[in-house]
Amino acid sequence: MNIGRASKLSGVSTKMIRYYEQTGLIPKAARHDSGYRDYDEADVHRLRFIRRARDLGFTVEQIGELLGLWSDRSRASADVKSFALGHIERLRGKMAEIEAMVRTLETLADHCHGDDRPDCPIIEGLADDDGEPSRLEPREPQRFGGPGGPPARRH
Repeated sequence: MNIGRASKLSGVSTKMIRYYEQTGLIPKAARHDSGYRDYDEADVHRLRFIRRARDLGFTVEQIGELLGLWSDRSRASADVKSFALGHIERLRGKMAEIEAMVRTLETLADHCHGDDRPDCPIIEGLADDDGEPSRLEPREPQRFGGPGGPPARRH
């Protein structure tokens, strides 16, 4: 079958199929005399495996390891379980990082007046070198200039 049909059956885009060939996750496809790639059911099955692994957040390198485990009939299921548990821990770490990003952005947004003044705690927090926007406290606008910058506009 051609790459378009393999893509449709596997749910993997043609661009990604070419990429997976390039990275070695799938073997180079046989070619017709016309130069078109030729895939079989085993290739589609492998592509579906890769797609499901990608859907679960595994990297290309990790998928390579999973494919190795998949094809190794002498492997212990404990090895696969250990691999999956390690991935779960990495995912939990990413979840914690994302939750921290959300809290930081919420803090910055809570301190932003959201009006027509140019001062913006969100921008200031992003530009802050110490990376501690959570230390922000509500500030009184400065009406006459001074160390904090230009005067705030009156409304």
